[in-house]
Amino acid sequence: MNKKKVIRVLLFIIVSLLIATIVAYYTCEPVNEWLAFYIACSGGVLIVNLIISIIFVNKNFRNKDRP
Repeated sequence: MNKKKVIRVLLFIIVSLLIATIVAYYTCEPVNEWLAFYIACSGGVLIVNLIISIIFVNKNFRNKDRP
């Protein structure tokens, strides 16, 4: 896999997590406010971890074409 493909997959996962977190927050809010906040924070932590992964991929990923 090349660098662009890895970054696109990670961005797709981030967008999917963001949408899932927003939907889960608004569907759980009337039932339990603390549970909705917990789910939103968990999604936020996953998104931050994936953004850090993108930074490391940009920094350390080497193409096989370059020596």
